[in-house]
Amino acid sequence: MRFMMIVKASKDCEAGKMPSEELLAAMGKYNEELIKAGALLDLSGLHPSSKGARIKFSGGKRTVIDGPFAETKELIAGYWIIQVNSKEEAIEWAKRVPAPHGEHEEGEIEIRQLFELEDFGPSEAVERARTREGTRERKAVGLAPRSFTQLKDCKYQA
Repeated sequence: MRFMMIVKASKDCEAGKMPSEELLAAMGKYNEELIKAGALLDLSGLHPSSKGARIKFSGGKRTVIDGPFAETKELIAGYWIIQVNSKEEAIEWAKRVPAPHGEHEEGEIEIRQLFELEDFGPSEAVERARTREGTRERKAVGLAPRSFTQLKDCKYQA
C-alpha cells in the first residue's frame, strides 16, 4: 500500500523562511531511516504558494489564479510517498517525523492512501494504464518497451 504523508504549510514556510539546520539534519536522519526500511518512494519540499498557480475549471473554461493563496492551513509544504503494509504502519512512520516546523511550533501531517490500479473495476482505461505501468517498470530496469507483436514473436520473454 502506498501512502502520501502531507506536511501542512505554516505562515513561516509560506513567507519563504527556510528550515533551520537542526531541522534539516533531523529530517535527513528520518529520511535515511525510511530508505533503510525500504519504505521511501519519493519526497520533496515545496516552494511557497506565492511561486505557484492554480487552474480553476468551471463551465468548460480554465482560469489561471496566481499565488499566493490565503488559507495557509490548507496548503502543502512538502510530502513523502511511502510503501508500507497498512494504514497503521503509515501512521507509525508519520508519528516518527521530526516536528515539521520545529519542536515548539504547531504542525500537522495528513496521511492519504494512494489509489492502485487494483482499486478500480475492469475497463479499457485501466488496462491501458496497466500497459503504461509495465512500460514504466521496464524502463526503470533498463529494458526497452515491447509492443504486443514483438512479444508474441519472442521465444523467451523477459
